[in-house]
Amino acid sequence: MFKKRNLVSRLWLKHTDKIRYKQYKWELKNQKQLAFANFINDADKLTSPAKIKEYAAQKGCIRLSHSGNAGDIIYALPTIEAMRRMTNARIELYLRLGQPLILSGYNTHPLGNVMLNERMAEMLIALLEPQPYIDFIGVHTDQIIDIDLDYFRAGGIPLDKGNIARWCSYLTGVNPILYKSWLTVEPDPAYADTIVMARSERYRNYTINYKFLNKYPNIVFIGVESEYNDIRKIIPNIKWVQVGDFMQMARIIKGAKFFIGNQSFPFSIAEGLKVPRILETSFDVINVVPEGEDGFDFFFQEHLESLVDTLNNRK
Repeated sequence: MFKKRNLVSRLWLKHTDKIRYKQYKWELKNQKQLAFANFINDADKLTSPAKIKEYAAQKGCIRLSHSGNAGDIIYALPTIEAMRRMTNARIELYLRLGQPLILSGYNTHPLGNVMLNERMAEMLIALLEPQPYIDFIGVHTDQIIDIDLDYFRAGGIPLDKGNIARWCSYLTGVNPILYKSWLTVEPDPAYADTIVMARSERYRNYTINYKFLNKYPNIVFIGVESEYNDIRKIIPNIKWVQVGDFMQMARIIKGAKFFIGNQSFPFSIAEGLKVPRILETSFDVINVVPEGEDGFDFFFQEHLESLVDTLNNRK
């Protein structure tokens, strides 16, 4: 019978018996895939449109939960919107706090070792509460949940490829509309002539140099301070806006001339808004796909500079 090892036991096995460690990893992967298959085939789980519609007709409400990362929650929204459209039921979304984060080789993350904390939840709620397809959003305590949107992490879905915005649709069978905007905000007109940018430490394309942006006069950075200090070494005149919540961030992105970002949270907002946007694609993990009008991505420096020039000169 397979037994999952704790962190200390895994590390000890990895360094003392590489053959047994590889066998353990193989067994762990199989166990996760089996658990995911059992979940999908469980008659009591809401894992198909037919089951979801039947349940919604009986109860009139669907209670969802998600524990982050914040970008994963934004990318879950088109599936939630499609679920609302399909059932016309009340949609309640509960955010689970404090779930552990695995950094996968990266040393830092704005939230440390958790995917979602209380402050991050507050900033998300400010953006999500006004969305017309969400009737209630709050922090999960002891509420009964009908659909746990985190179950894409169980091991049945490859998370390093494809499109994050489809993860929850694979779980529920509810097909999202990804080429249309799924976030509604009022643009901040103060940024109409501004290039807005964000770049996290994770998911960078290390062949890219943003030094050429120094010839563009109005550039604003909206990431965390450590990320700003890093980009300022390359673009000394870039300005930093420290947002109070993610509604403010979304209004800035919506009002901007265009947005540049890598596969991090601010790009998920730009994608949800369908503003003119340029995605820096990582060679290591390709799981964000711009869909719909004005969505561009690149691997190479020449293409980035051409895209920036084109969008900057657009009338």
